[in-house]
Amino acid sequence: QLVESGGGSVQAGGSLRLSCAASGSTYSRACMGWFRQAPGKERERVARLDTVDRSAYYADSVKGRFTISQDNAKDTLYLQMSSLKPEDTAMYYCAADPRPCHEIDPTNAYIHWGQGTQVTVS
Repeated sequence: QLVESGGGSVQAGGSLRLSCAASGSTYSRACMGWFRQAPGKERERVARLDTVDRSAYYADSVKGRFTISQDNAKDTLYLQMSSLKPEDTAMYYCAADPRPCHEIDPTNAYIHWGQGTQVTVS
């Protein structure tokens, strides 16, 4: 189970930190990611982290502004978002999969998804 939190409304240039609390075996979330979907737009992969080899990926639109991380206990995934822009406004979702990220990357077919947390930048 994945539960996101930390969303909210913020002015452009501000920061937010999203959290994704995970339950269940750590083996079920070898690859974890953050996605977002704005109204009328397709879902976009924002960032992902391979929890085994620690490799990270960022969408070009968020590079240098967002940072994905995981706590030592591997129970929470974070997305630190800085220099937020109105175009970052979307519902943000956490996802996890037991397969390594290099197998997931071509399709983004994550097995586990959270319910989402809304981020609004004005």
